[in-house]
Amino acid sequence: MHSFAWWPTLFVVGVATITDLRSRRIPNWLVLPFLVAGVAVCAWLHGWHGVGQSLAGAGLGILLFGLFFLMGGMGAGDVKLCAAVGAWIGPSQLMVALVLTGLAGGAMVLGWAAWSGFLRELFDSAGDLVFRRKTQAAPDGGSGVGGALRRKIPYAPAIAIGTLISFFAR
Repeated sequence: MHSFAWWPTLFVVGVATITDLRSRRIPNWLVLPFLVAGVAVCAWLHGWHGVGQSLAGAGLGILLFGLFFLMGGMGAGDVKLCAAVGAWIGPSQLMVALVLTGLAGGAMVLGWAAWSGFLRELFDSAGDLVFRRKTQAAPDGGSGVGGALRRKIPYAPAIAIGTLISFFAR
């Protein structure tokens, strides 16, 4: 949607990916100025309509990823990164980016589970959740629904992949 957003977005999601992989954190000093700059640039280029689109994109990112955060499935840095990206690309492109992010995140989880040797446990836990089977988590957190849900992976790489591919989806 917004070709002017390509380079700043590429830079920010790249840095966010590196920091998330290294420290499992996405710093506020990166995403908050990016969010403000997104609103400012959209205002400068498109006037009040741009401000509305930018705020709608940021709000959509907060709403959708905020729900995952409240359920414990995502960190606050991921929510802020998604909101900042939404401020640059607007709500329609953000929806495309989020679908692609979900696909990239799912592929990452499956690859990580296979690499780490708990793919079967992941599918068993998913079956427990879908079919509402009650299972107990092992005290070490290694099995059952609770054990699978306690494993965390950095999600900024999936956000980066989905966002960058969304620029080519239009």
